[in-house]
Amino acid sequence: MGRCHFQLHRNQRLAPRLAAGVGLSVRAARGPVAHRQRRIFVDYFPFSPPMQLFSTAPFRRALPLGFLVVALASACQRGAYQPKLDTTAAQTVTAAQPADPKAEAVIVPYRQRVQEQMGTVIGTAPVAIRKNPGESPLANFTADILRARATAALGTPIDLAVMTNGGLRAELPAGNLTVGSVFELMPFENELVVLDAPGPVVQQMFEYAAPIKMALSGATYTSAGGKPTDILINGKPFDPSRTYTIAISDYLAGGGDHLDFFKPLVPRKTGVLVRSAINDHIRQLTKEGKPVEAKAEGRVKVL
Repeated sequence: MGRCHFQLHRNQRLAPRLAAGVGLSVRAARGPVAHRQRRIFVDYFPFSPPMQLFSTAPFRRALPLGFLVVALASACQRGAYQPKLDTTAAQTVTAAQPADPKAEAVIVPYRQRVQEQMGTVIGTAPVAIRKNPGESPLANFTADILRARATAALGTPIDLAVMTNGGLRAELPAGNLTVGSVFELMPFENELVVLDAPGPVVQQMFEYAAPIKMALSGATYTSAGGKPTDILINGKPFDPSRTYTIAISDYLAGGGDHLDFFKPLVPRKTGVLVRSAINDHIRQLTKEGKPVEAKAEGRVKVL
């Protein structure tokens, strides 16, 4: 049996995927192991006998629960996996092209279930809720939802919330709002997080907002020549010496949409997707017999 030394990397999720993806069966050796080594056998189909992997880490759990083999074939050429890809000339695919019967038979049940779920009506909007340059009804609506949901999730009032127009991919149409409407608005798997932002960072946030006249939930300000003035946070003058809490998506918290000044901050997770927060809010309004409405409220004054 050939002996190969492999580096093992802790990753619970990828180990089973790797095994499934390249035809591996991973099992741990039984019995005492000298020198506190771990012996792992990899049955690498269709080759045999199995390769034996060693790790100096104490053996406490099976490989699929915590370890991923990083370099399966590179350290031992015997039994190396060589993927092959068939090539063909470029083909133009149009709606007029007939569906493949076998593929269609597989897809149809899933398509029906998705259409049923996406078509579920969760609320009604008297008029379309749109985004536009400057203060946006849709951004106001979404940012207010984030601040309220973060407050509920963390059990403490959140000072501000930020939602850029770039993160909103579609308007909410007039009439029935469906689960699909919310997915079109927010197709990303972004999580709602909370930042503890010191005054200088909050100042940078308003300096980012003022030139584009972006509104925030929980604040009003004046954009004078693209510079923020008269900043009020929850009705009180902005205090540069304070730390403020900001509800925001994890994408924006990580510097998305050029919000680089947020990068050094450590976000507090809520475990709530932004899309789920919007969906839940619309459902709650419907439960209370209320329509879904939003407007520009004058959160940003322009001089």
